[in-house]
Amino acid sequence: MKILVINTGSSSIKYKLFDMDHCKMLAGGVAEKIGEKNGILTHKTVLDNGNLTKKVEKGLIPDHYKGLNRIVDLLVDPEYGVIADKSDISAVGHRVVHGGAMLHSTTIIDQVVIAAIKKNIPLAPLHNPSNLVGIEIAESIFPDVPQVAVFDTSFHQTIPGYAHLYAIPYEIYERHKIRRYGFHGISHAYVSEQAAEYMGRLLTELDLITVHIGNGASMTAIKNGRSVDTTMGMTPLAGLVMGTRSGDIDPALPSYMADYLGMSMQELSSLLNKESGLKGLCGTNDMREVIEKMEKGDKLATLAISIYTYRIKKYIGAYFAVLGGVDAIIFTAGVGEHAPLIRERSCQGLKRLGIEIDAAKNNAPGSGIREISTADSEVKILVVPTNEALKIARETKRAIEGV
Repeated sequence: MKILVINTGSSSIKYKLFDMDHCKMLAGGVAEKIGEKNGILTHKTVLDNGNLTKKVEKGLIPDHYKGLNRIVDLLVDPEYGVIADKSDISAVGHRVVHGGAMLHSTTIIDQVVIAAIKKNIPLAPLHNPSNLVGIEIAESIFPDVPQVAVFDTSFHQTIPGYAHLYAIPYEIYERHKIRRYGFHGISHAYVSEQAAEYMGRLLTELDLITVHIGNGASMTAIKNGRSVDTTMGMTPLAGLVMGTRSGDIDPALPSYMADYLGMSMQELSSLLNKESGLKGLCGTNDMREVIEKMEKGDKLATLAISIYTYRIKKYIGAYFAVLGGVDAIIFTAGVGEHAPLIRERSCQGLKRLGIEIDAAKNNAPGSGIREISTADSEVKILVVPTNEALKIARETKRAIEGV
């Protein structure tokens, strides 16, 4: 069974094709800057020996329809392709950011599902419209193939009411479904499953804290395999300090800045989502650059890393209390997988909670799942590479097989 996974953005299409009989990627890539003259499509094919071949096409990609059609052409191309015909594709799995209160789990797409995704656009105005475009185009290219929606919010549907409700008038929640939804659920679910397999334990026996830190960042408390709390809220703005997002702030700040700085709601939203976080604190949202600036003595970069790691540490403590104990802390995503300094600072001073990081293991180069806690640490500290596309492919397979 071959499953195509699509993640459609406002000006991009990320894709991967998986052979689910052997659970391996066959090809993948990204079409970027769609609608711009300097568009670029990067297509990679996995060879039998595991090496990659790459084809790069530059120039105008007029729209998402032309972009996805070109991707399909490359998948069946005699030189760069991996399938004989598009009919070899058994299903298309779509990453959809927001399922809202109505869409609780992975589902085969029909008109009812499409209507529900549209209804959730106010909850994810930057993402759901693009996700719908990808679904519409894929349905036109693969009219006889099941289309499956995998929601970033689904994993967090198990968060209990006392953790997902805000202390605002309850009727507002009832009428408008304003609550904590959480995001990065596909990644949190995937790395928790991988960690359980690595530890030789059933996921349903484990209490875990997953730390997904890239340009966007979130943490999740997982009890017996189920999300019971997460740092992001109704939108991805809440929680940790991120590349350009502020994370947690005093909820009165926007009205204060509107009154005293004369900022509009649109300007405030842009400020908090696009100009804050690491970028707002020290001028760059690239953690590699922040660390480099810190090492050169930049005071604001040093402060930014302290704020960033303090917020992670604070949530580790909070989720330790929520879970009543922790079996493992899992770092994942770009920063989590590749920035030992951030992992070290986030776990410092937590020995009394049974959390001890091993400096040598933490700083040693490596790939795949690796353990970076000391031999005496009561809580395992793991680095687990995420693979959201593979998780989407697995969920898609499960949905069409009715498992």
